[in-house]
Amino acid sequence: MTRIISVVNQKGGVGKTTTAVNMATALAAIGKQVLVIDLDPQGNASTGLGIDQAKRVHTSYDVLIGNSTLEQVAVKTAIPRLSVAPATIDLSGAEIELVTMERREFQLKQALAPMSAHWDYAIIDCPPSLGLLTLNALTASDAVLIPLQCEFYALEGLAHLLKTIKLVNANLNPRLSIHGVVLTMYDRRNKLTEQIEEDVRGFLGDDVYRTVIPRNVRMSEAPSHGKPALVYDLKCPGSQAYLQLAKELIQREKQFTTKNAAA
Repeated sequence: MTRIISVVNQKGGVGKTTTAVNMATALAAIGKQVLVIDLDPQGNASTGLGIDQAKRVHTSYDVLIGNSTLEQVAVKTAIPRLSVAPATIDLSGAEIELVTMERREFQLKQALAPMSAHWDYAIIDCPPSLGLLTLNALTASDAVLIPLQCEFYALEGLAHLLKTIKLVNANLNPRLSIHGVVLTMYDRRNKLTEQIEEDVRGFLGDDVYRTVIPRNVRMSEAPSHGKPALVYDLKCPGSQAYLQLAKELIQREKQFTTKNAAA
């Protein structure tokens, strides 16, 4: 069965899409069949995986409103075992269309229900908001991965996001869990970074991944070449961090599986 993980943070510029793209690439690199579902109208995950606008004939918008299946929309990338359901600006209109639909929070869950067992993981790159698109992603997901930039204001947003996840878990999706919080744009030269890490780990404990993602110029350059950082420069510190994060994610997946089996 496909595991569905949403990468969520309502604050922009925290490394959300970078995390989604490179986590998916790392999982594919260790042998998993992975689908990235680009649910951000900006379509940055699609661009970062090398999907030109001309190739985005059928998109995640079509899946969301029931015009196409994931199999019809999914486009293979240049990376073995990695596909993407691309996005275009059409998704902006989906927010408005969803308002009038019955069970509007469940549209994506319904669309993903017949998902092919071909994929081990579906990674949803959510928009930087807590609107209906993100709500649909949370309702459809098994778990949430939260990229958190190491700055003060990020902590305020985290509290709001955790409250939203708790509400979704209680009212819409009882199986939803927090897979982990990953600290991004980490700068060991900055004392504030260390303080933020200490505060977050003190508050969330084991829910915070041990692996941190450092600030890295090569990672910022990669999307302009239509490549994940792991393909653009495998040896750069950011790429190595995402490989380590993927290994840690797999370890946590085993723990989730054991826990669910016991329940």
